[in-house]
Amino acid sequence: MKYRRPALAMAVALVVSASTGLFAQKDKKQDEAQKKEIQNVVKLVDEIAAGQPAPGDLALAWVREDALKAQGNKQYVPFTVSIDPSKITGGTVAFYWRVVARSAAEAAPAAGQKKDDKKDNKKKPDYAYEDISFVPVAAGQNPMRISRSFTVSAGTYDVFVIAKEPTQEKPPKNAPPQKASFMKQTVVVPDFWNGDLATSSVIIASRIDPLPAPLTPQQQADRPYALGAMEILPAFDTKFTKKSELSTFMLIYNPKVDSANKPDVMVEYNFCQAAAGSEPKAGEPCKAGEKFFNKTNPQTLNAQTLPPQFDLAAGHQLQTGQAVPLASFPEGQYRLEIKVTDKIANKTLTRDVNFSVSGS
Repeated sequence: MKYRRPALAMAVALVVSASTGLFAQKDKKQDEAQKKEIQNVVKLVDEIAAGQPAPGDLALAWVREDALKAQGNKQYVPFTVSIDPSKITGGTVAFYWRVVARSAAEAAPAAGQKKDDKKDNKKKPDYAYEDISFVPVAAGQNPMRISRSFTVSAGTYDVFVIAKEPTQEKPPKNAPPQKASFMKQTVVVPDFWNGDLATSSVIIASRIDPLPAPLTPQQQADRPYALGAMEILPAFDTKFTKKSELSTFMLIYNPKVDSANKPDVMVEYNFCQAAAGSEPKAGEPCKAGEKFFNKTNPQTLNAQTLPPQFDLAAGHQLQTGQAVPLASFPEGQYRLEIKVTDKIANKTLTRDVNFSVSGS
């Protein structure tokens, strides 16, 4: 099967830095209206978390999240939600997200500290992550997708998200309250720093673009899928036509290395088509109810194929990806199995991507 390999810079230091935004940057240029809106949004989420009814005016929905390795023993989680922009009367929407660890140990007071300590009750809660941005409403896009990110340690988290029309400075008399929507999503963040062979999320890309220059912190906050010298534009739908191609991107973490600090990893891409009543055959990767369709040539990532300057100790990341035209795929449901084998460590893991192909 022919495939096109996306242009990936194999020797780029691609350890993602921590997410930053309005809270983290403490931008002194925030105008008073934005400062007041931040207070309103935070207060609204606090009230919802305390049991008040949650608004649902803007059809807010969670689309997807991904996980990648970040600096400082942390993980970087870009995520995407959708809203209905036709229900927003203004040109912007306030978008706030709060990340709260579900671990009882993290939530418990420190030794010798009482839960009802009045001084402690006055302290600002120590959330794992908290941020807000003011997003221009995209005309002609429905649903409108908003992508942002957070950086946390491994663990299970509740992500509180709210999208809200900004409060008018001088609202008309008897004006209705601003429309808003709230949701809570549980996210399990893996540990990429434990030394075990692992991969980032498999990101299905509609496009991968080179970046001519590094992004500013604000640009990075607005475009969380910009990684190093490239930007991934994720595909949020895995329903493809025969005119499309399936483009994947993935990072491989913690492979063992040889004396020259080079890994020896093989990546295999196998396609299985859903077929009722089929049984797996010996030597094929397919499961019951699937039949083997095709595979691409394995990718070998080692001292012979990687750039001479590639060095995991320097922060270079091992990338893999393929862009496979779907013209030869019969219509139906498919599973792509990506098999990663660390030959030095003699370890293997697999990742699955489910997708469909139609004629139009």
